[in-house]
Amino acid sequence: MNIYFLVEGDTEFIIYRKWLSYLVPQLKRVQYHDQVNENNYYISNAHGNARMIHDGIPNAVEKIQEIGNYNYFVICLDADEDTVEARKNWIYEFIETEKIELGKTKLEIFIQNRCIETWFLGNRKIFDSRQPLDKLLNEYVSYYDVSQDDPELMGKYNQEYHADFHLSYLKEIFKAKKQSYSKTHPQQAQEKHYLEQLLKRIEEKPEQMQTFREFIKFCKSIKINSSL
Repeated sequence: MNIYFLVEGDTEFIIYRKWLSYLVPQLKRVQYHDQVNENNYYISNAHGNARMIHDGIPNAVEKIQEIGNYNYFVICLDADEDTVEARKNWIYEFIETEKIELGKTKLEIFIQNRCIETWFLGNRKIFDSRQPLDKLLNEYVSYYDVSQDDPELMGKYNQEYHADFHLSYLKEIFKAKKQSYSKTHPQQAQEKHYLEQLLKRIEEKPEQMQTFREFIKFCKSIKINSSL
């Protein structure tokens, strides 16, 4: 089992490597795409969704075809202002238009709805809306309480883009714990205990965080259906 991951940006590049080490520890990362042998994965950072589509996908497919030893090509990116289906269709249409052939390698697309910080908002242990809150965080909670309601369904409050608001909300939660968060330094969001709380959330609330659930389901399937 060998997998080629193409992720949208720096945060995903950090987080997915960590998560895979917890979820599928037998799957080992290689530094270069041509080093895969058995039960390996290679991960590439596209540095933005536009570059991911127009540059990242063709480059990745060229490497996959060169090696001929990848079982999956996995693409992970934000929904941003699109629907999940619209974002997936963007990729499918690009692949069809460019006549990109993957051969026996199976394509899997995982959309972070709205962004990866939206998934991080699902940790209820780090955030208790019943406690006294600073003014800005209290405003956010009054608008939408992510400790109770599905973060993936949250709007954008007073900001132009969903991802900007979801990031701001997460930063305020970390700030309330006297911690910090940034896209290049996600701090405890990358730790095993944090992921465990997200897994607990989707177990207790099966109707919530559907795009996160899809990625977890994939990780479980490759662990079960391979020689891992």
